[in-house]
This record gives sequence, C-alpha cells and structure tokens, in this order.
Amino acid sequence: QLQASGGGLVQAGGSLRPSCAASGRTFSGYPMGWFRQAPGKEREFVAAIRSIGMTHYANSVKGRFTVSRDNGKNAVYLQMNGLKPEDAAAYYCAASVSRLIAGMVPNPGSYDYWGQGTLVTVSS
Repeated sequence: QLQASGGGLVQAGGSLRPSCAASGRTFSGYPMGWFRQAPGKEREFVAAIRSIGMTHYANSVKGRFTVSRDNGKNAVYLQMNGLKPEDAAAYYCAASVSRLIAGMVPNPGSYDYWGQGTLVTVSS
C-alpha cells in the first residue's frame, strides 16, 4: 500500500513537500512517481524516479519540483517550490513493479500501486 500525505493550502509562490510511504512490500528497486488530477481534467504525470536514481519531470514542473526517494524508508517525496494556481490538484503517488524504460515512465498504466490523493490548493 501507498500512503500519501503533505498536501495543503499555500499561497502562489510557496512550497509544499508531499511524501508517500509504502508498506507491505519494498519498492526500492522500482520506479516511483507522482501524478496529479484537477477537477474535470485527466490524471497527468508530474515526476518520477527510477531505481537507478534517474528522474523524470513534466515540462510544466521542471525547475520547480524535485522528486526524491529514501529506499531505507520505502518512501518517495515531491518538493514543490514556486507553486502556481495551475498546480492545484489532488496529487497521487504511484509505484511500479517493472523496471520501466524512459518512454513508459509518464504513462499511468505503467504503475501497479497507487496511493490515495493528497490535495494541494494554491491561492493567487
């Protein structure tokens, strides 16, 4: 299971650091990532980190968000800086049990486990 936390309300330009803790099995050798879904929109890729430490980002968050993981804690984090109103959404963590190639990383269908969403609200 994946348990996400750390969302909240922040002013534009502010920062949040959602975290996602895994239990029941280890994902230390597999990709973990973050997706988001705003009301009325499809779920979209935000960021992911593969077992080799390689990170991937959506163009809309590059330079503002940083994904990291702590394999000892079986957890993944998303440092979000410079938040904009358009970043407001429910953020979902996800984990795969396959060693994904780069092209598969942004695809929600590549992930086998999902956490519940943690809500991020950005006021302008």
